[in-house]
Amino acid sequence: MRIGWSTLHLTAAHGAQAGGVHLAFNVPDNRFPAAEAWLRARAPLQQDSDGRTYFALESSWQSQSLYFTGPDELVLELIGRRRLPASSREGDFHGSELTCLSEVGLPSTDVPATQAAVEACFGLQPLSAPSPQFAPMGDDEGLLILVDAARRWFPEGRVLPAAAGVRVRLGNVATGAVLDAPAQGWHVTSR
Repeated sequence: MRIGWSTLHLTAAHGAQAGGVHLAFNVPDNRFPAAEAWLRARAPLQQDSDGRTYFALESSWQSQSLYFTGPDELVLELIGRRRLPASSREGDFHGSELTCLSEVGLPSTDVPATQAAVEACFGLQPLSAPSPQFAPMGDDEGLLILVDAARRWFPEGRVLPAAAGVRVRLGNVATGAVLDAPAQGWHVTSR
């Protein structure tokens, strides 16, 4: 399926763990209130331990997010990023306004080593200061979210990250690079 300028291919899990996969989708930041109303009509929002469902991040993120649970316990997110172009649309939000697949979560047993491999293979840099448990690699239009395999996904802290069978193909990076994580089941290549 097309999501803005991204393509998402879905395949059957064939017995592999499907839950715990994280995907985020960019929406124009100025359309975020309309996107929230659209999403609330379709799915319950995830909450943090304080009952919050809306999350704004400043500093290098400059974003606002909503999380919801997808089929098979997927952790899905709508995110508006202030640095990206605004939309001229008004009125009710429509799914066709999703601009791209913005984030793909990739669990790792050694986030710093995986971060170094992503930098070496694809030339991606962290969007914000990485930690031993979390490293967002890329930019506002596409991030590989490297997360410790033992760190449960925000905001509910309920589901462990998983990515068995996840295949990511990056554009606009070093060509022909490949990074595999067989123990975690994910694979990243560049065009």
